[in-house]
Amino acid sequence: MRTKLSVNLTSIERDARIVVGVLAVTGGVLLLVGAESVIARVLEVLLILVGLDLIVTGATGHCPLYQRLGHVPASLRSAK
Repeated sequence: MRTKLSVNLTSIERDARIVVGVLAVTGGVLLLVGAESVIARVLEVLLILVGLDLIVTGATGHCPLYQRLGHVPASLRSAK
């Protein structure tokens, strides 16, 4: 059974997460191409994964960390 994810990000935060996520993934891929050490490769893969997380949370409008902390932006609280 699937549970519906509640939107707990404002539209500005969603857009910002998508933009920063795309930049992180792009930067990580570009840096990964020229990486010479194992540590650099690991850090760049982490940058790519963080970027993907930002893209997914921005696209869905749901942040699991916000949900765990019980955080709901004021603009979304008043909309309910």
